[in-house]
Amino acid sequence: MSESAKWSGTERREQLLLWLRNESPLTGNELARRASVSRQVIVQDISLLKASQQPILATSQGYIYMEPAGQTAPLVTRIIVCNHRPEQAEEELKLIVDHGVSVQDVIVEHPVYGDLTAPIRVGNRNEVEDFICKINSTQAAYLSQLTGGIHLHTLHASNEAKINNACAALEQAGFLMTD
Repeated sequence: MSESAKWSGTERREQLLLWLRNESPLTGNELARRASVSRQVIVQDISLLKASQQPILATSQGYIYMEPAGQTAPLVTRIIVCNHRPEQAEEELKLIVDHGVSVQDVIVEHPVYGDLTAPIRVGNRNEVEDFICKINSTQAAYLSQLTGGIHLHTLHASNEAKINNACAALEQAGFLMTD
């Protein structure tokens, strides 16, 4: 029996926090392999950690431990409204990240649940390709399919000009909704 299999639930969750603080993002499968438990045990552990106010975020790249903000330069944030077909999602995201802007999330307005927000957290083409690959390999639907393609994104960049340039590219492609 491996050493990790002897961990109590509390010890295992402490180890998960250590791994996530030092190496995130890490997938549930990778954490399960390291801890010698099933992925379902990891999902339960992560839920317990979140319930105890640990800043863990599930993303398309894996779990991320969100350290408290201590950045020297504040990021510029803007929420934009886009509309496009599902097969254009990769093009939309690449247009944004190619301008030095990261896409934090997608938000849609559901008629029953209200605003639904899901993290995306992509900041470069490789992360976009990983995100699209995960959508395709799991055959998951885009949230924007619930709203006929209309959705919002929260964007972050080091300056306003980068966001302005990304928005201009989105508008030229016909993805950005304006007045």
